Amino acid sequence: QVQLVESGGGLVQAGGSLRLSCAASGRTFSRYAMGWFRQAPGKEREFVAAISSSGGSTSYTDSVKGRFTISRDNAKNMVYLQMNSLKPEDTAVYFCAARIVGTNQYHYWGPGTQVTVSS
Repeated sequence: QVQLVESGGGLVQAGGSLRLSCAASGRTFSRYAMGWFRQAPGKEREFVAAISSSGGSTSYTDSVKGRFTISRDNAKNMVYLQMNSLKPEDTAVYFCAARIVGTNQYHYWGPGTQVTVSS
């Protein structure tokens, strides 16, 4: 199993930047693909970005391409989401999630961190 805790959320003006961090417990972190998801008020949770277990492959939802960057440090059991050029529509609770390599479902989730972008 792996336990996840996000940090780095907060209030920022439109056009600003934030860096989210996700700390993972356990010795097998490098066996998990990792993802970031978000849920805005009144909306369903949506995929934001993902990174492979080695960090060699990433993917993004179209609305954040060119603005967000996902990365990981397997030596530190950390995953990051660098968010630049933030927009009010990026306001949401952001969740870190872990997926066992070879499966299609994210089994482990953090409690989330709030990101609020003011206009």
